[in-house]
Amino acid sequence: MRSGLNRNFSEVTEFILLGFKTPAELQIPLFLVFLLIYILILVGNLSMVIVIKVDSRLHTPMYFFLRNLSCLDLCYSTVIAPKTLANFMSNEKKISYNCCAAQFFFFALFVTTEGFLLAVMAFDRFSAICSPLLYHIHMSQKVCVRLVTGSYICGGITAIVHTGLTFSLRFCGENRLDHFFCDVPALIEISCVDTFVNEIVLFFLSAVIIIATTMVILISYTYILSTVLKIPSTQGRSKAFSTCGSHIAVVSLFYGTVFFMYAQPGAISSPQQNKVVAVFYTLVIPMLNPLIYSLRNRDVKDAMIRILCKK
Repeated sequence: MRSGLNRNFSEVTEFILLGFKTPAELQIPLFLVFLLIYILILVGNLSMVIVIKVDSRLHTPMYFFLRNLSCLDLCYSTVIAPKTLANFMSNEKKISYNCCAAQFFFFALFVTTEGFLLAVMAFDRFSAICSPLLYHIHMSQKVCVRLVTGSYICGGITAIVHTGLTFSLRFCGENRLDHFFCDVPALIEISCVDTFVNEIVLFFLSAVIIIATTMVILISYTYILSTVLKIPSTQGRSKAFSTCGSHIAVVSLFYGTVFFMYAQPGAISSPQQNKVVAVFYTLVIPMLNPLIYSLRNRDVKDAMIRILCKK
């Protein structure tokens, strides 16, 4: 909680992103590492989008959601990566107040939407495995579009609330953000007014979203596990588990890091640790997601082979 009653207010028009406190000789190697990760994000997720779009055999609800997941990974990593890369090669490392607000808004929008989409994907697997005869009724194209739209609406509401509260704070001339992008904990840390409400809203909203979506995922997979164990053939059980394994891996990575970052008391007080975790969920996870889904999914691998063979 911050209180700055003894400090003079002055308008902040830009922020300085301190980024990673590393020696100057490590800036170029770090730039190259981050550039490689971002290239892999672009190639991997764009490949998933194109393959699912081009191959008619992948025009099913599961791959419709997976294509949207790849788009979200592309979007929120692109909100962060280009500016981070530019700052590695710059001495000023500045970002304007409006650009900082925009970066924060779109990052919050895409990340929160992804959390809801992962819950939707769990419900999709529940419908496919537990109610296969009614699957195409439960998960019609109209329903799928509504579920994705609803995820974006929930993400948008959350982003508006966080952006509105965070950028209503006063910074009293202090504009150095101990982070590599504009995020809530770093902005709250440099505010000179009481941030109790912001911290409570951050914790409460994050906890509600994580608990609600996690409950959907856990209930879905409880029913899935119960149904799969009743399948008599080993091959049938193996196929069912393989279609869910990738999703479970992605959910574990995403929710583990987001919970560590936003939904535990005291998370704001450890900026260096937060930066390491932030790299993981802003860049590493979007890089790993297409690898997880393509390497563990025979349909995607077969579709890639068919597209390459045609060429």
